[in-house]
Amino acid sequence: MSWVLLVLAGVIEVAWSQSIKPTEGFTRPLPTALCFALAAAAVYLLSLAMQRIPVGTAYVVFTGIGAVGAVAIGILVHHEPATTSRLVALGLIVGGIALAKATATA
Repeated sequence: MSWVLLVLAGVIEVAWSQSIKPTEGFTRPLPTALCFALAAAAVYLLSLAMQRIPVGTAYVVFTGIGAVGAVAIGILVHHEPATTSRLVALGLIVGGIALAKATATA
């Protein structure tokens, strides 16, 4: 269950990362409220996952999911460049997440 919470926290972190820009520097009340709610939800779920998963492992997986998700959305939705180096970087991050999971003690 901790791993499910951790993956969910990472997915919410991806949503949170996408919610920052629409706040326009935290000047728009509704997007700002959504941004803060997503951030709080992601951190809360991360904290629950950390009750059974080592902090280092949990944080690496959490931020890795967030990074890969944010870049993937940037490429797929916002038409950011999908250069070879970016794709290799994403592959390395995914590999790091998989290794962290495979070597975790929880």
